[in-house]
Amino acid sequence: MTISATTSPHESELRQLEDFVRQHPHGNFFQSPSGFRFFQGVENYQPCLITAQTDSQLSGSLIAVNIKESSGPKGFFSRRCIIFGGPLIRADDADPQATLLGLLRKLDGHTKSIYTEFRNHFDLSGFQAAFQQAGYDFNPHLNFIVSVAEDAEKSMLLLNSSKRRQVRKSLKNGAAIRAAESMEDVTAFYTILKELYATKVKKPLPPFSFFEHFHKSPETGKYLLVTHDDTIIGGIMCPIYKDTIYEWYIGGLDGQIKNVYPSVLATWAPIAYASQNGLKYFDFMGAGKPDEDYGVREFKSKFGGELKAFGRFVKINKPLFYSAAKAGLKTMQRLNTLGKSRTPS
Repeated sequence: MTISATTSPHESELRQLEDFVRQHPHGNFFQSPSGFRFFQGVENYQPCLITAQTDSQLSGSLIAVNIKESSGPKGFFSRRCIIFGGPLIRADDADPQATLLGLLRKLDGHTKSIYTEFRNHFDLSGFQAAFQQAGYDFNPHLNFIVSVAEDAEKSMLLLNSSKRRQVRKSLKNGAAIRAAESMEDVTAFYTILKELYATKVKKPLPPFSFFEHFHKSPETGKYLLVTHDDTIIGGIMCPIYKDTIYEWYIGGLDGQIKNVYPSVLATWAPIAYASQNGLKYFDFMGAGKPDEDYGVREFKSKFGGELKAFGRFVKINKPLFYSAAKAGLKTMQRLNTLGKSRTPS
């Protein structure tokens, strides 16, 4: 078995990866060449492709993304390595644990991150021994995945009664759903997200170039926007791959227009899109930790998804820096909240 890593794969390597990911039962956008190319085009994001080959065939792969917020101290203390939806190991691999362990050890040599986190999109419990051997801890984490019906009316019945009423009431009162058509649309959506992340989510938001590049790469997915009187009041950023559409970033100006519910419509939009375009699943991309109260999880539970507990695998590479980074994030969150409270209305 040969393990290799590269930040600049040849097109032939990406073609081989595409065949592997397309055929893999858990193949997804974030582990595909489309995902790699997307991350490659975003500032402060550096993807790395790690592969295992046996007899010139891929037996395993993972795309890891080294991320930082900016340059300087903030960039230094925000360094993390995220693996969305991976690794992918061939089902008939002779020794899948050894293949994964090889990938993980190669990954160690290609990241300078403070921590590495695998955000599991499917059940990886069978690989827990290999992860533990490589120094990873398992952290419980939940998600919802909606199995979409064949038409939008049937999919509407997946929603609980209150969300169905809110969708229909919003549309009746002048709201609409449409795809982003211009960079101005993307800017308007980003403005909503920026305010939401500063005041409520209180977590880092990628730079505008992240959202700009997504729009310029139509093969990656779609922005589905919520409008009212031709004004954008919400939306969702949705990668699409194989039979699945994903919720990556979502936001809405809730409570500003009577009987219009932008966040509800933005969540309904990819379910409707999936029904209308032959997709099978809508992946919420996370619903928080099971032992913590999380209002977003309660909201997501109303859209007919099946609760999953695939969890995450996390390795702290630099414990002292990790503790300092966590403390710094909490301080920034407090300062952001204080700054908002002092801003004149």
